[in-house]
Amino acid sequence: MRLNGKTAIVTGGGSGFGAGIARKFAAEGAQVIIADINADGAQHVADEIGGRALTCDVSDGASVNYLAKTVLGSGPLDILVNNAGVTHLPSPMEDVSEADFDRVFNVNMKSVYHMARAFVPHFKERETGAILNIASTAGVSPRPRLNWYNASKGWMITATKAMAVELAPHGVRVNALNPVAGETPLLASFMGEDTPVMRAKFLATIPLGRFSTPEDMGNAACFLCSDEASMITGVAMEVDGGRCI
Repeated sequence: MRLNGKTAIVTGGGSGFGAGIARKFAAEGAQVIIADINADGAQHVADEIGGRALTCDVSDGASVNYLAKTVLGSGPLDILVNNAGVTHLPSPMEDVSEADFDRVFNVNMKSVYHMARAFVPHFKERETGAILNIASTAGVSPRPRLNWYNASKGWMITATKAMAVELAPHGVRVNALNPVAGETPLLASFMGEDTPVMRAKFLATIPLGRFSTPEDMGNAACFLCSDEASMITGVAMEVDGGRCI
């Protein structure tokens, strides 16, 4: 029960890695709020773990402000997980449409800005808190044709370190996780098509020979957000089966 008595928000918690993190947090005693644009998915996971589902578009500042008002109106927040993310289909960088670029920018990057504006003052006031950003191995070792997605995750890693340095004097820790591709709704988009041949190509780049799972992410997230990691901040931990070696 490493998170007993703590309250956590997991954005994009209605599926994939976010759902795995939400399940682990609940199993370790946390009260989990799942914030997702997919209301049905969020409610399904919330019902499963005894949590709370709130509909939120993290790319929209007004939606995030409403989320903060709703959550903080019910009590203090201890953990914030910025997990929501999207990608564009594999493509030469010059062929990615402006609409797809803007979607990646707004969901993967600007959402962290919105969440910081909404929740960092609360963490500063309490002089405690843990923020976890879900980045990617794409931000460390980019794959071709996922150019702007790669860039967004590199930004996430740098943002994590910058946030950690600035918020450390206020007792707030900020870390990131770098998963390799996993069994999530984004997998087919990463590969372009979900076929045995494409899966074999991806798995050949991972020394441990498997994708990241939601359970892998949940275990790593739980550690970094728990008091066991009280001396760890500014870390971008690779949960990638050796992909970045």
